[in-house]
Amino acid sequence: MFELVSPYSATPAQQQAVKQIVEAFQGGRERQVLLGVTGSGKTFTMARVIQDLGLATLVLAPNKTLAAQLYQEFRGFFPRNRVGYFISYYDYYQPEAFVPQRNLYIAKEVSINPDLERLRMEAVRGLLESRFTVVVASVSAIYNIGSPDDFYRQRLSFHRKSPLSREGLIHDLVNLGYQRSEGMINAGGLRVRGPAVEVFPTSEEYPLRFVISGDGLAVIEFFDPITGETREELDRVDIFPVSYFHYHGERVQTTVAQVLAELEAREAWFREHGRADLAERLAERTRFDMEQLAQFGHCPGIENYSLYLSGRRSGDPPFTLLDYFPRPFLTIMDESHITIPQLRGMYAGDRSRKLKLVEFGFRLPSALDNRPLRIEEAEARLDRVLYVSATPAREEIHAAGKNGVIELLVRPTGLLDPRVEERRVENPVHDLVAEIRTEVDKGYRVLVTTLTKRMAEKLTAFLAEQGIRGTYMHSEIKPLDRIRILQQLRGGEVDVLVGINLLREGLDLPEVSLVAVLDADREGFLRSERSLIQTFGRAARNVDGRVLLYMNDSTDSIRSAIRETRRRREYQEEYNRRHGLVPRSIRKAVRNFHDDSWWVEKTAIESDSEIRDGESLDQTIQELEKEMRRRADALDFVNAARLRDRVRRLKNLRLELF
Repeated sequence: MFELVSPYSATPAQQQAVKQIVEAFQGGRERQVLLGVTGSGKTFTMARVIQDLGLATLVLAPNKTLAAQLYQEFRGFFPRNRVGYFISYYDYYQPEAFVPQRNLYIAKEVSINPDLERLRMEAVRGLLESRFTVVVASVSAIYNIGSPDDFYRQRLSFHRKSPLSREGLIHDLVNLGYQRSEGMINAGGLRVRGPAVEVFPTSEEYPLRFVISGDGLAVIEFFDPITGETREELDRVDIFPVSYFHYHGERVQTTVAQVLAELEAREAWFREHGRADLAERLAERTRFDMEQLAQFGHCPGIENYSLYLSGRRSGDPPFTLLDYFPRPFLTIMDESHITIPQLRGMYAGDRSRKLKLVEFGFRLPSALDNRPLRIEEAEARLDRVLYVSATPAREEIHAAGKNGVIELLVRPTGLLDPRVEERRVENPVHDLVAEIRTEVDKGYRVLVTTLTKRMAEKLTAFLAEQGIRGTYMHSEIKPLDRIRILQQLRGGEVDVLVGINLLREGLDLPEVSLVAVLDADREGFLRSERSLIQTFGRAARNVDGRVLLYMNDSTDSIRSAIRETRRRREYQEEYNRRHGLVPRSIRKAVRNFHDDSWWVEKTAIESDSEIRDGESLDQTIQELEKEMRRRADALDFVNAARLRDRVRRLKNLRLELF
């Protein structure tokens, strides 16, 4: 069963919300909304729902950073259960594309993060082996990853003392796609050392060593790939294929025959339409792929042939992470007002790009079946869904139906939603400067939202001229630098942060007492009712939190956002009176971004402080890995292990930020 571990006790409001949600799902309701304000303990409430409902759970997040934070939190809440992390495993991804207007073919170019790949494999393995599993995922959850039945059926199970020959073990592992090597063993590798056969499963953090004595297995153990020391002895273990798309034998032969048959028909079509050049291009590329697939069981872009490999019919939905969940299961869509539009947009963009590749002879038409799910296909595969947002959209509210919206409007700290003031002045910037000085004198911080990057940069420069320590943050600021900026703001090195759309969902800044919105009456996405309420929430972690809306005239969005905020404040004030709560600001230590991660040692990396972006981070990792292998070859295992630990910390830092 799910075992929730937490230093927190549920508040009466959280207990009531959990009770309503669980009882409704158990009573047959399929869709519900948890409308939770900032700081109300939504994640803890989600964990309580998971525990009480007892179903395998998919937590969908709208971006990698939020997914990483949720993964950390759920691992803390469920340390004795399986918690998986499933996002795109690319550090860099340039999809294959063709631009007809310029006759420009862009080859697929990727850089795969092996740690993310392992976590993805670990997540699906957890779902296949235990019902009590939570997987935190991004929109990658609706992309094609191959059949769960095929993946599970190909696994190998080993028991200590079971009869097994070394040659038989090697043969079985090779059939799963593991490749033999003689040097340092890496994920997907297989190495033979006398009576020992070592394999590094792609779903494990450490390699396995099998020691054969006589006619059977004497030892099964995880070991350190650097020092060779035993980490854990096992009585049994399952090993899964090296990837979701690994096949061999009859399945590969059948696929090759089907692909070549489609190729022949497509070649004939191109020639009939006077495009022999496209027929030749397609034939050359496809036949090369099939030669590799037949010989090695794999080829570049193998996912483009997944229609045949997975035994689907044209037009059938692909197999995705959703198919790996045991039925019934729970889906929690965090920040659902963002997540649902993201899910909806994936199919159209993917298809538009692939149609050009098919039309101009770079891919067979069957490549179109390597795709994400349509939103209606994804919805059909979900059982029970809990939409979680401080500002749910009409779509979620409509799906939940009557009595399907559960409100969590109060905070354990008793904090109220911030006071909102409409301010009409002739010179907003000069008025803002005075307000900033007042807050800074109290030891607080200020957020300012603008409409454009240029405006954010110019305002920051003007604040500097006034002697105010400020900086800006927008989409052109690199991920590592964004984290440092937020740390500087919380630590008091910076007093004012100016931004655009980044200062909304997910920012936890208890030192911020004032949020100022410039051009609040410029109605649009950045000044919609939902965006304004999310922006107001950035001041909801501080007992003195307030919001200033600089404007000339009010708008429907402003009036609606203020009306909803006042409703919540009145509810919160009444709740505090009934329960004797006195509002208090949140106190939260300022730490490095990765300090709270359960997969990173809590060790400062002073020597890495000069790393400024992803490119320099990758370069540092490569240099350290090279030195690690050199030390290992020289039998300097102590220093090799230290370098290994530093590489792991840096890879985990990259994993969270990119």
